[in-house]
Amino acid sequence: MENSFVVSSSPHIRDNANTRRIMLDVIIALLPASLAGVFFFGPRTLLVILVSILTCVLSEYFSRRLMKRSNTISDLSAVVTGLLLALNLPPTAPLWMVAIGAVVAVVVIKQLFGGLGQNFINPALGARVFLFISYAGHMTNWAIPGVDEVSSATPLALLKAEDTASIVFPSYKDLFLGNVGGCIGEVSAAALLLGGIYLVARRVIGPQIPLAYIGTLGLFTWVFGGSVLFNGDFLYHILSGGLILGAIYMATDYATSPMTIKGQIIMAIGCGLLTGIIRLFTNYPEGVSFAILIMNIMVPLIDRYTVPKSFGGGKAVE
Repeated sequence: MENSFVVSSSPHIRDNANTRRIMLDVIIALLPASLAGVFFFGPRTLLVILVSILTCVLSEYFSRRLMKRSNTISDLSAVVTGLLLALNLPPTAPLWMVAIGAVVAVVVIKQLFGGLGQNFINPALGARVFLFISYAGHMTNWAIPGVDEVSSATPLALLKAEDTASIVFPSYKDLFLGNVGGCIGEVSAAALLLGGIYLVARRVIGPQIPLAYIGTLGLFTWVFGGSVLFNGDFLYHILSGGLILGAIYMATDYATSPMTIKGQIIMAIGCGLLTGIIRLFTNYPEGVSFAILIMNIMVPLIDRYTVPKSFGGGKAVE
């Protein structure tokens, strides 16, 4: 008679999920936002996405060959990095700049630190900030949906204008659907939320980080975003910029987020506070990328104080 119980090392609860399946789910979840970007900004947007993905895949393949490591392009993580990077870029981004960003994301931020799961910051966001610092002109050239070669301010940039009384701000409907200027993948809140619901339903991510991040920024901008306390337009801030894209698809990155639910909520609250501070009290209209990267660096410290000690664990006896 076979034993009913098998004693083994942890983990004791296992799942059939693997890296490839998780990455495929993320790609599927990002398809609505990608299609929305192509719909609003035109067919060239698709070229930006393809160049980013292809460069990321090739960068991973050749960098791992040079490092004499096993081939990992089949796990689709490079595809996800390329897709996320493209969605964080303006639709007018030069293709050569897209390729540079992809190389930085995969080779510098991901592979030089050991590959998938070893990076200390989100590769796509790290590359986006690198491109923003290096090519600020190209990274702030926002197209008007449906109009070729005409630049416009993003909704958040409009809030920074000196004379806001004369400005016609986008409606909540336009912000929700995506008929505004911005990065390829951040403009349609509806498409991003649809993908987020899919990821939660597939149990690829939990809802705690997105809800805590979005809720914290909403509360912060409601309190401090108006002419007096508690009259800020929090819904405008939630639907504008890269908040939903960052909260659902990048702050939840396994490698750069805390291991416990408590730690994840702490990180998300930190992201929300930093995003609000940057948006409201600095010259830069957006703060999602910087907020997430700063909190990525804080993750080891958060884990140190939130991960419970193993049974019997404690200080070593000298």
